Amino acid sequence: MEIITPVLGGLALFLFGMTIMGEGLQKSSGNKLKMIVGSLTRNKYIGVLLGIIVTMVIQSSSAATVMVVGFVNAGIMPLNQAVGVIIGANVGTTITAQIIAFDIAKYAPLIVAFGVLLYMSAKDDRKKNLGEVFVGLGLIFIGMNTMGDGLNPLSKELWFKNALLKLNSPIIGVFVGFFLTTAVQSSSASIGLIQALGKQGLLSINQAAPLLLGGNIGTTTTALLSSIGAGKNAKRAAIIHLLFNLIGTVVVLVFLNKIIQNIVYMLTPLNVSRQIANYHTLFNIVNVALQLPVSSFLVKAAMKIVPGEEHAKDLQYLDDRILETPSIAVEQARLEVNRMSDIVYQNFKNVDEYFMTGNKKLKTKILEEEKRINNLEKHIVEYLVKLSNKSISDQEHTQIFIMQDMLNDLERIGDHVENICGIVTLIFDEDKEFSKIAIDEYKDLYTNVENAIIDSTMAFKNNDQSLASKVANIENNVDFLEKKYRHNHIKRINNNECDPTVGVNFLDILSNLERISDHCTNISNYTLHIEV
Repeated sequence: MEIITPVLGGLALFLFGMTIMGEGLQKSSGNKLKMIVGSLTRNKYIGVLLGIIVTMVIQSSSAATVMVVGFVNAGIMPLNQAVGVIIGANVGTTITAQIIAFDIAKYAPLIVAFGVLLYMSAKDDRKKNLGEVFVGLGLIFIGMNTMGDGLNPLSKELWFKNALLKLNSPIIGVFVGFFLTTAVQSSSASIGLIQALGKQGLLSINQAAPLLLGGNIGTTTTALLSSIGAGKNAKRAAIIHLLFNLIGTVVVLVFLNKIIQNIVYMLTPLNVSRQIANYHTLFNIVNVALQLPVSSFLVKAAMKIVPGEEHAKDLQYLDDRILETPSIAVEQARLEVNRMSDIVYQNFKNVDEYFMTGNKKLKTKILEEEKRINNLEKHIVEYLVKLSNKSISDQEHTQIFIMQDMLNDLERIGDHVENICGIVTLIFDEDKEFSKIAIDEYKDLYTNVENAIIDSTMAFKNNDQSLASKVANIENNVDFLEKKYRHNHIKRINNNECDPTVGVNFLDILSNLERISDHCTNISNYTLHIEV
């Protein structure tokens, strides 16, 4: 217990510190992360840079790779770019080990104290997030120090010395590193533990190197596990991660291990912790240099291992794995809401064509799309609820509330489209028709409502307040026209110029169009930040 208690406690503090620091960094750089991911490109070299930056921010290559699997599964990142991001994530995670190698454990309590003070005294989110970063950083060093103190007595244990002798075998070292990283599900945590052993003089760089190589393979298990139940491309992305780290480990272990060890020993001969950090960094840089130019072969290999075509999915931009990076997940949810608005608008156009042509195939399509709209709303709302429980900023919470409200309005527009479809079907089934005047009035009102849908949804997509403000004028005009045409039609019914049954149906269509316009006003108000 003398050893186990401080080691487990220190490891827990280390992991907790990593989590807090990662969350603080994510919230601090949320908009920048969105911009980075928004610049997704098929260029794998840009993908490497993206992977490095994202992993440095979220402080976990495993989380970054899981996010990539989510992007690939959602169909918004091609495999050839996923290779670059995964490779970049491996380099980005080396920053953590470099930070840990600084011997500032004695200042860790002060760093935590400063972070807590900053967090508690801050009046804005930016300073609070920065406070979290400092608290997390301090806890990482406190955890490292606690682990080191717990591991120190091992230097007197004969069984441990004998176990270390076995680590002189690179193969055994790789397997130990693999199982250690797989067990703690964090390469940073396993490297931190290895660095703690190095600081206590319990490990040499020769013994630590195979552990690091094995840890690089072990970190791929997180993405592999997350790809279970995902699409074929997501599985391929996880396999690419495994192949990249496995091939790199074999090549370095067989040909470059001693060379890299000698380089890092010459750089810092008296600091084993820094040697471990430098070895980890140098290994990943060498691995990138060797495999990035031929990364297309990794894609081909993954395609062979997981053959077949990818199936279409209801949700295009959302995947639970992206929840690992909440600030990015918020933007992805917004894209999915925008996509749903496009589907709703297209169904609105379908019902107009059905009204004008009576094509029964359009009726079937309208009803199928309405089911799709209802299904989309259900799944997006479920996703937003999960996202709202993540560590996100107040501004992002507000965005989630707005998206939930907008989804409700879009779904209600879909319902009104379905109502109109039902009314038109009733008229056609009874072999009746509207008068030319009624059709002209319908066209006029429909055009105005169509403009309201286009302007309100485009304003939301582009955060265009000028465009959103125009919707109020359209709504006023729609209200005026609805009352005018309702009055005109009632007059025609009273003068026996129109079939009374058809007349009632026409009034119902006008009413549904006016209600659609009301929901468009709500949507425009979300852009204008007006409560509805």
